[in-house]
Amino acid sequence: MNSPLQPIFIDFEASSLDLISSYPIEVGICLPDSTTHSWLIKPHVLWKDWSDSAENIHGISRAQLLEEGIEVRDVVNQMNNLLSGDIFCDAWTFDSFWMHRLFKAAKAKPVFHLDSISMLLNSEQINQWQSVRLEVINEMKIVTHRAANDALILQETWKRLQHIE
Repeated sequence: MNSPLQPIFIDFEASSLDLISSYPIEVGICLPDSTTHSWLIKPHVLWKDWSDSAENIHGISRAQLLEEGIEVRDVVNQMNNLLSGDIFCDAWTFDSFWMHRLFKAAKAKPVFHLDSISMLLNSEQINQWQSVRLEVINEMKIVTHRAANDALILQETWKRLQHIE
C-alpha cells in the first residue's frame, strides 16, 4: 500500500495548539495516487478544549463536529484499514500527540507508523521546503488548514522537491 518511493502523507486539525488539552478534530490523508480521505472527528466525551482562534483558522466549529463528526472508534478503524507502513507528517510533535490522543480514546493501536517528512528529505530539500510549499499553495489555489488539503499540499511539495511530475 505504501512504499518509500510513493509515501502517504497525513495531517491533523485540532481544537487548539495546547499540547496538554487539545484533541484532533479532523484527520486527512493523501495516498500515493493523490487520492485524499478525511474524517471530521466527533469529540470524545472527555475532550472539552476549544479555541476560537483555531476555529477561525480551520473554519470547523465544535457544533459542526458534534453534528457531522464520526465517532473516534470508527475513524481509527477506517484509518487502520486504509494505512500501513510509514506515514509522513510535517509537524511531528503535534501530529503524533493528536494521533496518540485519537487512538487512545478509541482504545486502539495504529497499524502504521507516523514519521516526520524530514526523514524523506536531504538538507537542501529541507531548506527549500517552505518556499516550495508556498508555491504549491499559490499555484493550486487550495484552501489550507483543512486536513486532506494540507496532506495533498505535503505530497505535492515533496514531489516537486523530488522532481516527480
